[in-house]
Amino acid sequence: MKIQLSEHFTYRKLLRFTLPSIIMMIFTSIYGIVDGFFVSNFVGKTSFTAVNFIMPFLMILGAVGFMFGAGGNALIAKTMGEGRMKKARELFSLFVYVSALCGIIIAALGIIFIRPVAAVLGAEGEMLDSCVLYGRIILIALPAYMLQFEFQSFFVAAEKPQLGLAVTVAAGVTNMVLDALLVAVFPFGLKGAAAATALSQCVGGIIPLVYFCRPNPTPLRLTRTKFDGKSLLKACTNGSSELMSNISMSIVGMLYNARLIKYAGEDGVAAYGVLMYVNMIFIAAFIGYSVGTAPVIGYHYGAENHGELKSLLRKSLVVIGIFSVLMFAAAQLLARPLSMIFVSYDESLLELTLRGFAIYSFSFLFAGIAIYGSSFFTALNNGLVSAAISFLRTLLFQVAAVLIFPLIWGVDGIWMSIVAAELMAAVTTTVFWIALKGKYKY
Repeated sequence: MKIQLSEHFTYRKLLRFTLPSIIMMIFTSIYGIVDGFFVSNFVGKTSFTAVNFIMPFLMILGAVGFMFGAGGNALIAKTMGEGRMKKARELFSLFVYVSALCGIIIAALGIIFIRPVAAVLGAEGEMLDSCVLYGRIILIALPAYMLQFEFQSFFVAAEKPQLGLAVTVAAGVTNMVLDALLVAVFPFGLKGAAAATALSQCVGGIIPLVYFCRPNPTPLRLTRTKFDGKSLLKACTNGSSELMSNISMSIVGMLYNARLIKYAGEDGVAAYGVLMYVNMIFIAAFIGYSVGTAPVIGYHYGAENHGELKSLLRKSLVVIGIFSVLMFAAAQLLARPLSMIFVSYDESLLELTLRGFAIYSFSFLFAGIAIYGSSFFTALNNGLVSAAISFLRTLLFQVAAVLIFPLIWGVDGIWMSIVAAELMAAVTTTVFWIALKGKYKY
């Protein structure tokens, strides 16, 4: 039975509605990790390190898709809640067209400047060449990558989260199959891994584009639109937290790599890469739940259903709390088998990774609070508070911790930095919730 944004959400209905988004984000993370698995096991440690080294820069370039997806989704859902369906379709079309154009421009600039950027970040020799090779192939598909993440949010607003999941599965299977063929079967090495990811991103971005270009049963479809600078600015403001979050995480990733090169050498960067892969899967559950609930919150905010807003927040905090405990337990239990998938061939690297796991896993107890809090305020069209939470969580707290903690605890201090940052972000988010309760009546 189809669940509509206007309904009252019980725990069961909330989980049913958000489950496709949760699975979608987890699956996206898993197929993004496939490159790492094949490169590490079939190409070599240097290429694996290069992929992890250049990935933060590539994520920065693709972050605009997250901004338009989250910020535009909030504005579209609010407009739908106000009953202005024609305007909602015009806004939807505007955001898709603008983000596609931005993707083409950003991809061209990235291809031109990736070598000097990688060199400035510290790559040299064979690793520098590998960074440039992998990055340029990935950047060819950047416009589709941005659209893919944008449509993941828009499918939820269109009340078709299952379709978003189906597209993500199709893209993921494409990546996995092509990785196996182009890296494990045919000796294309790093080029094959990059091509597999680029082609899978094209699947994830182009299929939804074709779907929304044609008549469909959802409230949204691509139509003729006109430039609306005010709405575009509002979407960018709303989504600035997601933009800031992705840019900040990438900048912090570069900083972590620099610190690990200093304290643990190339093995440190490789170990951090493994932790980031696992972190992507676990954090994806929080992000997926936040993406799934955002249009519901935006709709009821636009419709001024304050009782439903209060119910959604209370239920979501319970769900996030349960997820957090389960993820921490899973990280502790699965640390060795997950690490061995990537680095079983090197005993010292495996031990370094396991030590990092033991400390890093505590961050899962706190991460969901700030992730959901940022998305919650984005859905309320309060981009400033949402951006503040993301900025503090992903940049300020982490940078401060990773610069100070290693001076005291060495390599362990690097793993502890994320735990401290997530704890401080959770406290900050709670303060914002309490301070703004009267304004939004949740």
